Amino acid sequence: MIRLASILYSMIGPTLAGSAVVVVLTMGQVTWVPIVVAAVAGAVLAVPVSWIVARKIEDLR
Repeated sequence: MIRLASILYSMIGPTLAGSAVVVVLTMGQVTWVPIVVAAVAGAVLAVPVSWIVARKIEDLR
């Protein structure tokens, strides 16, 4: 399952990180600190999301 979660992370991680950066930029925060914090937060949040999605896919088998 770790392999599936890793593959999913390669798609979910950039998506959540990019979405978080777009949210920060929409809020008017244009300095590098909030942008980096949002990107890291999205990447970290993607770890459990990828694991949960992988578990759900494995349960379907």
